Amino acid sequence: MGITMTETAADRVRRFIDKRGRGIGVRLGVRKTGCSGLAYVVDFADEVGEGDTVFEVDDLKIVIANDHLRYLDGTELDFARQGVNETFVFNNPNVRDECGCGESFTV
Repeated sequence: MGITMTETAADRVRRFIDKRGRGIGVRLGVRKTGCSGLAYVVDFADEVGEGDTVFEVDDLKIVIANDHLRYLDGTELDFARQGVNETFVFNNPNVRDECGCGESFTV
């Protein structure tokens, strides 16, 4: 299936990279936490490792460690503003349940 990114999210990633001065894209992953079990992790991607899968969106790379791919495959990364809050939004078809606060999910 792969991982996709909306143009809004891609523009935001480009601005973060420009401000930072380096990077090839974004690294996505998950970590165990919260009441539902998993939470998303977003970080800068400076390089591609041996155990990574890469998806390209225009000039950006979306890098995911192979062991996280099963949780994220098919996900669309978006970026949203709600009032003064800004956040990346994960439209993940694998999610079966989310906690009430929206901080964690179950696959």
